[in-house]
Amino acid sequence: MNERSIALNRFGLGASARRTGDEAGRDWLTRQISAYDPWPAALASTTSSAAILRDIGELQTIYRDVRQDKRAADANGTSSPNEAALLMRRDARGVLRRHYNDAVDARIVAALTTPTPFAERLVHFWANHFAISVDKINVVPLAGAFEFEAIRPHVMGRFGDLLKAAETHPAMLLYLDQFRSLGPNSPVAQRQAGAGRQRGLNENLAREILELHTLGARSGYTQADVTELARALTGWTVPGIRAMDDADGAAFQSQRHEPGVRTLLGKRYAQDGAAQVDAILADLAVHPATARHLATKLAVHFAGDTPPATMVARLETAFIGSSGDLPTVYRAIIDSPEAWVPQPLKFRTPWEWSIAAIRALGTTTIAPGSGSGLQAQLGQQVWKPGQPNGFDDAAATWAGPDALMRRVEAAERLAQRAGPVDARALAQSLFPDALTAPTAAAFQRADSPGQALALLLVAPEMLRR
Repeated sequence: MNERSIALNRFGLGASARRTGDEAGRDWLTRQISAYDPWPAALASTTSSAAILRDIGELQTIYRDVRQDKRAADANGTSSPNEAALLMRRDARGVLRRHYNDAVDARIVAALTTPTPFAERLVHFWANHFAISVDKINVVPLAGAFEFEAIRPHVMGRFGDLLKAAETHPAMLLYLDQFRSLGPNSPVAQRQAGAGRQRGLNENLAREILELHTLGARSGYTQADVTELARALTGWTVPGIRAMDDADGAAFQSQRHEPGVRTLLGKRYAQDGAAQVDAILADLAVHPATARHLATKLAVHFAGDTPPATMVARLETAFIGSSGDLPTVYRAIIDSPEAWVPQPLKFRTPWEWSIAAIRALGTTTIAPGSGSGLQAQLGQQVWKPGQPNGFDDAAATWAGPDALMRRVEAAERLAQRAGPVDARALAQSLFPDALTAPTAAAFQRADSPGQALALLLVAPEMLRR
């Protein structure tokens, strides 16, 4: 691949049939850092987390009413619960699912139409770094809002701001059960104990912050550090969720916070309330172990599954020297010769491949509700990695025979819908001066223009970046 093809495919999301011709390599990538729009038109009609939480609260009220009806029916020896309530419950669940489908569609259209695909790739990278998963029903409607509200506004800022926004967003608090966590000596816990009820500390979020989001595994923190961070995090919860005891409309509730000084990684934090965890997160955000962890992940993403040590060191230095200024790190990525070698370095994930294939056809819209179905068929349902460490970024996960056959089938469907397209001409546009002789020969052997286009969509040049 030459520099233009690398910029389009390895750094961007794949060339578009509608591209303007100004994609000129490194300068084009650098310009995107300042040109990035965190709230493009494609996201204009999506629903905020505040509105979604109101819907969740209404759904929980319906669930409560259905349970009460059932208990009353059982006590009276009558039949099933009120049918109208059951229908309301079904309709409410449908509303929450529509929030998810609408957000997936918006994410796809944003990726298809963005004038800054390098910046958009970084959004996807950070959303996967701070992974949530729609395996949990309360997370389903909020997954899109998490990416749009917590990730997108901070992609071109400081890592510390991105970290704070991600960890305290309702979707993360729900996904890792932080909304249930309660300081054992907090005023709320004392009241519960007096009433014979007790809910305690939950360490899920604290553990993932240290292991996945900041320092990284085997970086020297201890179980005592996890517990101390969990204590500092108490108070952060989700307004409107019925599991809460005293929702007052604020995300941080001091009545639930564990009082006292915290000691984490040998440092004491005497701040009160939310300021305590703010100080801890600020320190974690610029810790040398965090710099190494993030530098390694970014190098893997842009320069291969076994990241070059020189590039990791360069990104680590940029991170530490700028106190976690992400644009400074991105410029170091662009300036890394290890990311510009001509041979392909990464195997595209199903998400990356599908976006590249659809962009290649010049498509800028999708049928409502169709986006989540395509991604599920390809084996990478959006915002559903199934675990807090996100989707794997390694070729071995995505290059198996079954996964490749799914792409072949999807490519045939996309080619059928595209209409007449000259695959040879399109290939030269998508991979300028980078099309290999075997791929060109395959077009010549194709039985029809449609077959040639399908072959292009699963050619090695399209599968790798």
